[in-house]
Amino acid sequence: MTEPAVIPVKNNSRTRFLLLLVSLLALMVLEPFLFDYTRLKFLLDIFISIILFTSIYAVSEKRSSTLVAIILALPKFGTIWAQGFITHPLLTFFDSIFGFIFIGYIIVLILKYIFRQENVTLETIYGAIAVYILIGLVWVFLYNLTELLHPGSFSLAAVIDAESKKSLYFFSFVTLTTLGYGDITPVSGPARSLAMLEAIVGQMYIAVLIARLVGIHISQGLLKK
Repeated sequence: MTEPAVIPVKNNSRTRFLLLLVSLLALMVLEPFLFDYTRLKFLLDIFISIILFTSIYAVSEKRSSTLVAIILALPKFGTIWAQGFITHPLLTFFDSIFGFIFIGYIIVLILKYIFRQENVTLETIYGAIAVYILIGLVWVFLYNLTELLHPGSFSLAAVIDAESKKSLYFFSFVTLTTLGYGDITPVSGPARSLAMLEAIVGQMYIAVLIARLVGIHISQGLLKK
């Protein structure tokens, strides 16, 4: 009698991290094309807004966490669209602050979900990949803040403008994966410290996560025997 009411909740839960991951990957693929065309930049804001919504949906397991996520997302949503009409360093500063807080909160909740799981599922994998990308976005906000507080912290980002944001976005993910092309160089002390910390976090995340997922997978295999 009660099964029909429970099934929809379970089905929805299986798509939470997948939708977030798809929106993040779509942003990474389309961002280089949208950034270079002034008339299409509003589409970039739309994609970022979609990520806010899918992030909230991804952590909607509990009503309290959903409410907090919405409250944290509203200021970020406002600064995203305000920057389309107003160009001011203070607005960029608050946009980075709000983005860091919101994405950080989403990362914590998803990681708590992943490490609670006793079985490795596709949803667990989707969530783990999404967190990895979100970590890169967190550092984009931190790099933006560093450049605002210490102008000239990066060799190709003397001023926080559209082009420098694009460069820091690229630099963050190159550093996270320890690829290190070397075309963008952190110059100031805070920038170098953040770059080193991101590289360490990126490698530690993969090492710990793989160990966790492999351990769960082995346990699943032993239980099936």
